[in-house]
Amino acid sequence: MTAWHDEFPQEPGLRYLNHAAVAPWPRRASQAVSAFAEQNMRVGARDYPQWLQLEQRLRTRLTRLLNAPSSADVALVKNTSEALSFVAFGLDWRAGDQVVISNQEFPSNRVVWEALRPQGVEVIEVSLAGADPEAALLQACTPRTRLLAISAVQYASGLRLDMARLGAGCQQRGVLLCIDAIQQLGAQPFDVQASQCAFAMADGHKWMLGAEGLGVFYCRSDLREQLKLHEYGWHMLEDAGNYDRRDWQPAKSARRFECGSPNMLGAVALEASLALLEDVGLAQVASLIEARIARLHAGIAALPGASLLSPPEPERRAGILTFSLAGWEHPRLFETLKQQQVVCAQRGGGIRLSPHFYTPEPVIEETLELLRRLR
Repeated sequence: MTAWHDEFPQEPGLRYLNHAAVAPWPRRASQAVSAFAEQNMRVGARDYPQWLQLEQRLRTRLTRLLNAPSSADVALVKNTSEALSFVAFGLDWRAGDQVVISNQEFPSNRVVWEALRPQGVEVIEVSLAGADPEAALLQACTPRTRLLAISAVQYASGLRLDMARLGAGCQQRGVLLCIDAIQQLGAQPFDVQASQCAFAMADGHKWMLGAEGLGVFYCRSDLREQLKLHEYGWHMLEDAGNYDRRDWQPAKSARRFECGSPNMLGAVALEASLALLEDVGLAQVASLIEARIARLHAGIAALPGASLLSPPEPERRAGILTFSLAGWEHPRLFETLKQQQVVCAQRGGGIRLSPHFYTPEPVIEETLELLRRLR
């Protein structure tokens, strides 16, 4: 048995297939948070410099995970929505500017752009239903398009897009690329430099196996000072430790987007979880997830009356498989699976399953057997 199975001592009978929503913590994250709580109880913030060292380790791990040029390009944020808002309300928009998005985006990557309409910004929504969704997105860009905002993996269908191709197309057109990476980061290798993106963001509580309330925001170095700031405080200053200084300026690094005290509890959990992903290796993580998705795909495709709502091509898949069953309304099927301890979600007109690399193979087979019995 591989070592990581000890990291997830889940309840007997639990079939956890919901990492695209909120992931369980690995054992090491739980232990790290418990130790941190114990330290707080006994000595408070006496060892605060050690906390800052841990925070820097987290930034370094996130820099590697994103393949960012420097940790100075990485900010620790509350969530994906906050980072998207930094971009949407930081850029200097002009009436008539356009933002291109897809018709499959999670509300966070749609509402934030629609909120710009009072400024005269037009939101162009593109269907991803065709055989070449990247071409459809790029063709929708006009000379008035300032930004293409797209999820690397769509939250409902699981469709994975070619970020390098979109990045090259945006570069040719002078369009900024903003990537919601929440459904890819931690599940598959992701590279901000290969994608030539301007911005990327993700929460830590899905495929990165961290706690809710802490995410990452990548901002390309040449664009940092172009984003107008709307949040100010002691932590985002260049000379953050000098509390008596009266003249100030925002930090030159991406810390300028971190206005106040850090979420140290979340940092402790996420740093431990990312250490596990690094121990396993992102290439192996991606391979193990793909093997589980492939098995679910084959097993569900063989069921009478089953409809697969996720892409069949391996190169288009990530960690999500969404399906429906003829004769079953989605809420009823969801509740039936829930009663059998299958933790999943209702998304995109079906039931969404999302295993991670560690998901035991018996969980996959037991879930498929349950579905067979429902036919």
